Amino acid sequence: MKLGIKFDKERGLPLILTGIIILVDQCTKAFIAAKWPISDNNVIADVFNNGFLQILHRRNDAIAFSLGRNMPDSIKPALFVVVPLLVLGVLLWYYLKSDDFTRMQRWAVAGILGGGMGNIIDRIFRPAGVVDFIDIKFYGLFGFERWPTFNAADSSVVVCCILLFISIILDSKNKKPGDVK
Repeated sequence: MKLGIKFDKERGLPLILTGIIILVDQCTKAFIAAKWPISDNNVIADVFNNGFLQILHRRNDAIAFSLGRNMPDSIKPALFVVVPLLVLGVLLWYYLKSDDFTRMQRWAVAGILGGGMGNIIDRIFRPAGVVDFIDIKFYGLFGFERWPTFNAADSSVVVCCILLFISIILDSKNKKPGDVK
């Protein structure tokens, strides 16, 4: 069975971003976890001294926005580790196989892979849950006085998903009918 995977400079260079994101994410989480106890209310730092950006040490034993927190512990590993690993594996395989991505899209996918792996590493090696520490005031938007606490991996996934989405939309608008990539 031929997988059709290609590895060249165009595909390999953005994967450096994947590694950098994993490294930054794990180093910041290790620093927070080593220096401060887990607490929902203990503000480690108020960055601008106005409550807008605070550093805390929280743990999330579920997925984004604490979805699945009340699920039985017996199913969490399958849903929060195995399924995301499979999704990231398929995404990496398609990334390496496909010629459909633009340069920008390859960098965005690399950022998504790095952020996804950063949180999976926590789910595997931190029994108390994923380390979250960035807390931002959200001024009541979408019903949140404060945005749910997050980390560098979460930021990477969100920003890169937005960039990928915008890039796909702009790329499709720039193509003329009958264009082949």
